[in-house]
Amino acid sequence: MNFILEGGPIFMVPLVLLLIVIVLLFVKGLKDNTEKNQKLINSLSLFAFVFGVLGFVIGLLGALEAIAEMNGDISNQVLAGGFKVGLLAPTFGMVIFLLGKLFSIILIWMKK
Repeated sequence: MNFILEGGPIFMVPLVLLLIVIVLLFVKGLKDNTEKNQKLINSLSLFAFVFGVLGFVIGLLGALEAIAEMNGDISNQVLAGGFKVGLLAPTFGMVIFLLGKLFSIILIWMKK
């Protein structure tokens, strides 16, 4: 769970909440499989992916501004560490997106 704090709680906490909602919708869909459930899962999983990418873009803009203020005098280790931290939100968003798609496929497959 350290990656949630490391990736920035402003973006990672809403992504965790979206994951919880998607899992709850999937469990609900196992009992009452409706088209609305599937569409909600698809929409929320896509939103999670785009929200994670937005977190990366905003973080990258801030990092580039900080680098510009330092007149380009930044070590490679700091730059690589920043990219690693910046990529946590979109990676987590992608995982949520893939889980949402998998849940949606399962619900479609189980539909009578």
